[in-house]
Amino acid sequence: MDLDLWISKVKEGQHLAEHELQTLCEYVKEILIEESNVQPVNSPVTVCGDIHGQFHDLMKLFATGGHVPETNYIFMGDFVDRGFNSLEVFTILLLLKARKGIQPGILDRSGRDTVGREMGMVAAGGEGDPDGEEDGKVGDDEKEAPEGCGLRLPGRKMIRSQGKMVYGFYDECQRKYGNANAWRYCTDVFDYLTLSAIINGTVLCVHGGLSPDVRTVDQIRTIDRNCEIPHEGPFCDLMWSDPEEIETWAVSPRGAGWLFGSRVTTEFNHVNNLDLVCRAHQLVQEGLKYMFQDKGLVTVWSAPNYCYRCGNVASILSFDENMDRDVKFFTETEENNQMRGPRTAVPYFL
Repeated sequence: MDLDLWISKVKEGQHLAEHELQTLCEYVKEILIEESNVQPVNSPVTVCGDIHGQFHDLMKLFATGGHVPETNYIFMGDFVDRGFNSLEVFTILLLLKARKGIQPGILDRSGRDTVGREMGMVAAGGEGDPDGEEDGKVGDDEKEAPEGCGLRLPGRKMIRSQGKMVYGFYDECQRKYGNANAWRYCTDVFDYLTLSAIINGTVLCVHGGLSPDVRTVDQIRTIDRNCEIPHEGPFCDLMWSDPEEIETWAVSPRGAGWLFGSRVTTEFNHVNNLDLVCRAHQLVQEGLKYMFQDKGLVTVWSAPNYCYRCGNVASILSFDENMDRDVKFFTETEENNQMRGPRTAVPYFL
């Protein structure tokens, strides 16, 4: 494999040959097999949120934060779907993962897409709210979830056979390769991506959020991740849950995962000696948003002008050698700006 040649090829807008993509996917799977569910990563490192197939904006992200391998990255998921260049996004991330000299946490399974949309899919939102982020109180649905309880609402998360026709990645692979083989190679890799990353033992990066079945980080290490995301349970919750201005737990309007509050987050950080939980999964108009009085959780969003119509800025969050934080914001590229136009919103709940 000539990784540098392949990287240049993809950056120039070309696709790898089908056999090259297959070779790359098999190679990266062998790397991922050796990684932990909670992959340790050393600072300095830069944490990124959802990308959603916006390849040109991903290139701007690297221009903003620094190029690999000089800068190490953790991507917290939702690499594909919604955007027009999911194949290029996932291919370049695989290539950077394969090329040595980068932190092993560059691909956090806090994001494997197209299963019904990656592990942290967007929820049913309206035309102006594609990620289903709503303001307001939770109301009567708020409730205390017993520690270790198995209770879950029936999830509406789609499996690959249901979701492949809906959000774009499958059709894109068919269009660009003339068959579904590329889609199969990539979705096979999704099953090997790690569940989370931990920076210097003090910052946990996960796609969605917390789970009432997960009190300690060690419990994440025991989850069997070599499978599609289940409809319920701790694996599902880590990918689907969202923070909310409540104290404990509430039913999630997504139909999977939970809403979790300030007390839950503070206790989780205290028990695990964490300073911060980093997550993605929700559109943030301002690009980055801290939650709760102690700011023990932050949402990072890295897809500017999401779906080419939301008008949001994007961000990346960097940690230096001393774990001091620096946020960089960026807007969409001119290439993505030209993609604006009539676009049918795809509701999550069908």
